[in-house]
Amino acid sequence: MHTPDRPHGPHSTSGPGITPGRVPHRNTGTARELLARDGAVILTGHENTPDALVVAAAQVIGDRLRELYPQRVRTSHPGNTVHLHADSFDIVVDIGGVPHRRRHPDEDHVLVQCARPAPEGGDSFALDAYAFVDGLATTDPALHAFLISTDVDLYGAWADLRGLPATPRIGRHVEFTRTGRRVVRRTDGAVPIHRDPDSEHIRVQLARLTEAVHDIEPSLPRFRLDEGDILVLDNYRCWHGRDGHTGERTVRILTARSSDAG
Repeated sequence: MHTPDRPHGPHSTSGPGITPGRVPHRNTGTARELLARDGAVILTGHENTPDALVVAAAQVIGDRLRELYPQRVRTSHPGNTVHLHADSFDIVVDIGGVPHRRRHPDEDHVLVQCARPAPEGGDSFALDAYAFVDGLATTDPALHAFLISTDVDLYGAWADLRGLPATPRIGRHVEFTRTGRRVVRRTDGAVPIHRDPDSEHIRVQLARLTEAVHDIEPSLPRFRLDEGDILVLDNYRCWHGRDGHTGERTVRILTARSSDAG
């Protein structure tokens, strides 16, 4: 079902949940405004092609665009729920003796184009992670303190995956870049640092974070991406996911870094 364009959609309808505004792709100024305000926007009217993702990245990021990473195509048939997450990975590969970065831990934008909508289900949801974490300061101070103060190995759970660096990537779930941007991470790859004396406490807090994320998902507003629609997210601020679905669903994913990143 097609959702009518609404250039100035509501920022939030359920706590930290986000309903991105839908903007015709030629309205670059409005798209940038909503992305800055809400952390997410949907561009409509692009051709359903891989090239459209590159064009969209240039439109919304403009002259701050620094790096694009190889596109990924994801097809699920059928698909289980994809829980809230922020795109983040660290992969460098060797091609002909030359190292090439295929993913970056500090990707600050992610673009998702719906190439084939699911016949039933597969609706998307997004959360303002800034608001979510700020709320924990009152509702769950212990978890909030963990997110802002504890170092973890961000990709340690995926250590056997080829292409990941041998050196652990250490960071906190909430950090600030040298340009002053706040980063709120959400990855299933996080584990305690090797031989960290607080490993058991860290595992407990990681499990509590997962539980809190899963608990809030049912309350978030849903939105559907039609064929060709491109969801653009501030990857430092917003987490995103989708419901399970029947039939086949295909998306193209492009991550990018701007001059504001890392």
